[in-house]
Formats: sequence, structure tokens, C-alpha cells
Amino acid sequence: MKYKMNVLNVNRTIECKNGARIEEVLNEVSSELPYPVFLAKYDNAYRSLTHKIHHDGVLEFLDLRNQEAWLVYQTSLVLLFIKAVHDVLGNKVLVNVKNALNKGIFITITHRLNEEILGDIRNRMRELVDADVPIRKEHMTKDGAQKLALKMKQMETFDMLHNITNIDDIEIYSLQNETQIFYNSIVPSTGYLQLFDLRLFRNGLILQYPHPGDPSSIPEYEEQNQMYDAFSEATRWGQLTEINYVNELNRKIIFDELDDVFLMQEALHEKKISDIADMIKERKSRVVLICGPSSSGKTTFAKRLCIQLRVNGFKTLYMGTDDYYKEFSERVYDENGEPDLESIRAIDTDLFARNINDLLDGKTVDLPHFDFGKKGKVYGQRITKLENNQLIVIEGIHAMNDKLLENINEKEEFKIYISPFTPLAIDHHNRISATDARMLRRLVRDFKFRNCDAQETIRTWPKVRTSEDVNIFPYISKADIFFNSNCLYELAVLKKYAEPLLKRVSRNEPEYGEAQRMLSFLKYFDCIYDESRIPNNSILREFVGGSVIVK
Repeated sequence: MKYKMNVLNVNRTIECKNGARIEEVLNEVSSELPYPVFLAKYDNAYRSLTHKIHHDGVLEFLDLRNQEAWLVYQTSLVLLFIKAVHDVLGNKVLVNVKNALNKGIFITITHRLNEEILGDIRNRMRELVDADVPIRKEHMTKDGAQKLALKMKQMETFDMLHNITNIDDIEIYSLQNETQIFYNSIVPSTGYLQLFDLRLFRNGLILQYPHPGDPSSIPEYEEQNQMYDAFSEATRWGQLTEINYVNELNRKIIFDELDDVFLMQEALHEKKISDIADMIKERKSRVVLICGPSSSGKTTFAKRLCIQLRVNGFKTLYMGTDDYYKEFSERVYDENGEPDLESIRAIDTDLFARNINDLLDGKTVDLPHFDFGKKGKVYGQRITKLENNQLIVIEGIHAMNDKLLENINEKEEFKIYISPFTPLAIDHHNRISATDARMLRRLVRDFKFRNCDAQETIRTWPKVRTSEDVNIFPYISKADIFFNSNCLYELAVLKKYAEPLLKRVSRNEPEYGEAQRMLSFLKYFDCIYDESRIPNNSILREFVGGSVIVK
């Protein structure tokens, strides 16, 4: 029996036999695709390239420009790296996958590293890639997976699987004699993993890989020391609250030991905000710039910082870069002919710089308010002059962009980058992506406050991410300080709101695959149903409601 596969990427139908792997269809069309493929959508569901075809359907092949395919590549590289480490240094060496850093993943191992050892690991990885060794996938019962976790001495995985009741089937991946549990799909063989590199960094190393903006090359290495410090601080917060892995959070939920966690988290945030306010006072900065990607909690943070600055004796003038959008007649458009409200080209940077400099010079300024209903700026509502002890606090995605600030005295500026850096991991090898955490925040907030369903949030998220790669991430090295807006318990709270929304996405909708991926991710978290004990000035309140700051 043969089935017909409508391959969207090449806009034609290919016949394949019953039980054929998706990889076989890929081999017929790979020369027509712009980049290597690592994952597929089969009737809107994400499927590995080893998935077998048993009915007519629609196929879409996904390269690194797709978020899930990018995660598949990273996860596959981690398995390859673990195998190479154990081949070079022995099976007793433990690999800890930490976080995204320096355009790669920061990893530590329980063995002293130097350039020679790193070279041996890199060479072994390359040998395995050149040999195109098959990677085997098998399904294991929860009991079987727990026994494997015990064998690997991964007690955090054992505990999590022991306490979760909604998991009966675990995917196990083997590369020769290396067998590990992973929660993302893996490529069929090592030959798919052509692009990677290793670099020593601090007490570990950076595993580098291509990025969605250019799937055909490894990005130029960039040492992000401030981000490293932010993640190190996040790790210390996890240690203070005794929550480093998902199983430790779940245990506190099960035994109702969350009160101290809620209070400790807010105390850590408040202390950090207070420290930043003290730094601003010490530096005598008059312009505070707050920048961060979508759903970082910029608004709550900015207003809490304003309160701390008042404690330090300062008044604040709060401004947003959105008020400096160009007039409707001056609107710029993207490559698809749609209005471009994301890039710096959409901002009247000359007016912004003129207003800020006039304020700093003691002049009275008629600050604009951009009215999206009228599609233009409105004047006469904010005629303002700075007082002697008044600072300007500016929040927006372009707040650290050189083009916005090029005509403002740098000595007046204090730049803050905010993002949720979660120290929480599922286990030693499976990290939690900060991008996924932000997407869940946005999903819940969009539904509760912007009348958007999950489909709309998922559909627009790739465009949001592309904008961040262009407009935000290139400038984060300019920050004077990083603020970690993560709440260690937040995914267990967001689950209550996000799960029903994601379950409403039907199989016939393009967003189904991403919705199912997020549901699979959330199933490892127990749910916090009672959020009444979360303080009403918490950053998390910006997304779930009940905030006294963001209304």
C-alpha cells in the first residue's frame, strides 16, 4: 500500500510505501530545500524524521529557522557531546548542561578541563559525525526509565518520574553504548550534526551551534560575562530556596511548603532592585534605560525601581519609547509589505534625543503620547520640566539601541537589561529554555488582558523572536547591570492557565505542533492552583493578574 504526502516546502505530492520513515521522503526533496532539515510537521504535529508514515497526509520539513527544530539540534548535540566526553574521560564523568550563553550552551563537567582535553572531545565528536552513527530511539515505561536514572545516578530524574502520575511512556535515546533520557526529539544519526564547536569558558565550556538567523554557520563567538554573572546569581537563588530541579519544586508543592519560597523570591527581587537603585545614585545617572525581550516583566520592574529610587530621595519621570513611533504618514514597512512597528526605523529617534537633551538642560518639553487609535502623536498632555532631584526612567525594546542614544551624553545613562534567567532544570542534561518560559508568560497574559487565544500567540511568536534577535540581543553587552525577573515557581503557576488554552488548539490548526510541545513540557510540573499567597507586587502578577503595579 502506498500513501501520498503533500510536501509543503516543495509544493508537490510524493508517494511512499506504508511504514516508510519521514526521512525517506526528505531524501527525495532535500536538494530542493534551502537548509538541512532536522524535524518535520506531519498533519500539523511535530514528528521526528524516524517517524513512520501510515496514512495520506501533509508534510512540512523544518530547519533551524524553526524553534523546535533548533531545540532538536541542540539536544542532539548534547547527546553527541556526552558520548564523546565518556569516550575520552570515562563514564564516571558527570555532564551538567546549564544555560544558553555566549551564542551557545554553557556546560560543566566533573573533570578538570584544558585545551588538550577539549581538543580530544571535539575530535571524538567529529569522528562520530563523520561515521554517521545511527541514534536509536526506544520507548520505556516509567519504571524502566526510573531504573535507568538510578543506574546513571541521576536522582533528580528518578524523583521526578516517581512523583508524576501523568507519564507512562518515556523516550530513551542511544548512541552506541551511551543511553540517555531526553524530552525533545533527536536526529536519526550523528551525520546530521555537521556544525558545532567547543570553547573553554570559566569553569566549564561553551558548546556552539548555528542560530536561526543563519542556519549554515556558527555565529561569531561573543563573551557575555554579565549574562554569566546573572545566571550564576540565579543559581545561587535556586540554592537559597532549595529549588534547583523540577522535582524539588514539585516536592514543595506536594507538601505545601511554598510560603517561604514566595517570600524569599520577592525578597531576592526587592534586594536586587534596591541595589540597582543604590548604583544609580552612586553613579549620579539621570537617564535610566530599561530594555528586555518580550514578557520579561519590564513594566513591573520599572515601576518597582521607581519606588526604590524614591526611597533614595529621587522623583522619577517615567517614559516609554512607544510614544515616539513615527506618524502614520511616515510609517515604514517590512520586507512583506506590512507595517514595521518593531525595528528602530519605526521610532522618531531625532525627536526622542531632542526631548531628552532638552529635559536634561532644564527646559520645558511637550512630551508626545502616541495614540494608536488616532495613529499618531498627541501633544499638550505631558508638558514637563525636570525638577532638580528628578530622574528619567525609560522602558522599551530599543532602550539600549545605539541609534536611539547616539545623540545623548553616555555619562548621563544607566542601562539595565531584564530577562527571566531560570536556574531550574529538569535534570543534569535537560535544561529549561528561558524563551519557552517567556512564551508561556506571554500566552497567559495575551489571553487574560489582550483577548488573544493561544493560536494567535503561537502564530506571532516567531516574528517576536526575530525582532528580538535584531533589535534587542545585539545590544545587551552595553548594559550596566542585568536583572533576573524569573520567579522560581512561576511555571507551576502558569501551567494552571496555559494548559487549558493549549488544549483548545485542534489538530487541524498550524499551531497544533507547538501547542503539543508546550503541553509535553508542562506535564513535568505539578500545578500551583492557589496563587493567593503570591505578593501583589510580584513580577509574575503582570502576567496572571492581581498586580497593584500593572493595572
